[in-house]
Amino acid sequence: MAYLAYLHAVATQRLRMLTSGGEGDRGDNPVPTAIIIVGLALLAGIVVGWALTTANTFMDQSGDIGPMPGAGGEG
Repeated sequence: MAYLAYLHAVATQRLRMLTSGGEGDRGDNPVPTAIIIVGLALLAGIVVGWALTTANTFMDQSGDIGPMPGAGGEG
């Protein structure tokens, strides 16, 4: 139980230190924000392309089933 109290105290202290004014956003990130945004955009494009390819493959395999019965044109 003492270990849990210790972890709670350490986590609370670290959270206060991160949210205080002195340790907020210092801008010393080794990877600029622009590079992160470009990477996320590329990743999103790859995922969309994969989903589109998968959907097109599925639709090509489904075949042509023809018109639905009673869908009009049978007059």
